Amino acid sequence: MTTPRKSPRRTAIRATSAPADRPADDAIWPRVTREVADDLAVDAPARDRAGKAPFDEVARLQEAGLPALLTAPRADRRGADWRAASAVVREISAADSSVGELLAHHYVLSWSSRFFGPAPDPGSVPALDARTAQEHWLLAGGVEPPRTGTDPGLTLTPATGGWILDGRRAFTSGVAVADRLVVGARPGGTGDWLVVLVDPAHPGVFTDPGTERVGQRLSGAGTVTFDHVPIPAEHVLGLLPYDEHAVAPFATLAPLALRLLLVQVGLGIAEGALAEARDVSRAGQAGPVPVPVERDGSSVAGADPVGPGDDPYLLLAYGELATAAHAASAVVERATDALARGLLAGPALGPEERADIAVLVAAAETLTGRAAVRITTRVLELVDGAEGADAQGGGPGFDRFWRNARALTAPTQPALRLRDIGDHYLNGTHARLTLPV
Repeated sequence: MTTPRKSPRRTAIRATSAPADRPADDAIWPRVTREVADDLAVDAPARDRAGKAPFDEVARLQEAGLPALLTAPRADRRGADWRAASAVVREISAADSSVGELLAHHYVLSWSSRFFGPAPDPGSVPALDARTAQEHWLLAGGVEPPRTGTDPGLTLTPATGGWILDGRRAFTSGVAVADRLVVGARPGGTGDWLVVLVDPAHPGVFTDPGTERVGQRLSGAGTVTFDHVPIPAEHVLGLLPYDEHAVAPFATLAPLALRLLLVQVGLGIAEGALAEARDVSRAGQAGPVPVPVERDGSSVAGADPVGPGDDPYLLLAYGELATAAHAASAVVERATDALARGLLAGPALGPEERADIAVLVAAAETLTGRAAVRITTRVLELVDGAEGADAQGGGPGFDRFWRNARALTAPTQPALRLRDIGDHYLNGTHARLTLPV
């Protein structure tokens, strides 16, 4: 185990690089995101094969100012809204889904003070928001009660001026390269959970990078051990009540926001795979060009070969896959709009509105997960035999889309999501409030 290393920040080279005090102009972000995505797409297969910790990728994001997208650098400025953040995650994921997952976790954790802390004064900027923007931090971690009663999770012990953090936890994204960690821990091992901010460079923090993964290899996953790490009182971001019925509906939007941003990652994977396969097919590289044949198997006299753009079976395949992507996109957009409205409502959000948002997120998660796996699987068949399509040969490496889609969707439980949707639709029942972030 080693303490986390920090890579030197690269010198800013883009005209779109943004200082922390730049106003959040939503019209600028699509262009900035496109440039970063194009940059990541150039060497995505090579970086996926190398499987190194994503220090360089994080530096690219920081140069462009994308980690500070949602945060307001000053009280008289505003961050972009969640629709803009969702669009950024989706486009980045089409180029490199591991980096998209990094951003997804960061964006949700950057709102930890809003979700779990006391309501800020009107016109003020939460301390975490301001520091994240000013210091160009990338956040990682998670707030998640233990899944079993025998797992103690992370614990906090009272100390002079704050707390002492101990324990060990695995995280799916970002901990190998994060500037700060946001984690949940239980004081004394019982009672409510506190959400705290931790500096991973502290000598008591040890990070084991994740073992080689099938997919999402560059997400910076790992296991973190906290050994007697002091937490000043000002680094306590908020409280998560032990009784789920005492949790405010607005706080329960945190896991929904993360799930929906990870849905954007999955949709980006599907769209990225489909777009790259289309480029190969348009170039006439998707296997040998078929020649029309008679029923007895002989070639049709004088018939011209059927090019990729004329092959009815290829057109049918792309039509089906494009339709699946469009359908998933429509459901995701509806859920994104509902979540954005819920986040704007803030503490005024009611349990009925929260339940409606949860159902839309579950529908988007289920439909997009299935579409991503189906599209990335079918794309492998469409480019089979294409020149350079084998990742091991240094070509486009379409297998990475399938691996990433499988790794991202494997932890989800579509049957449970569908049951919750059906229960809500038939009986008006609210899904159980769960708070893994």
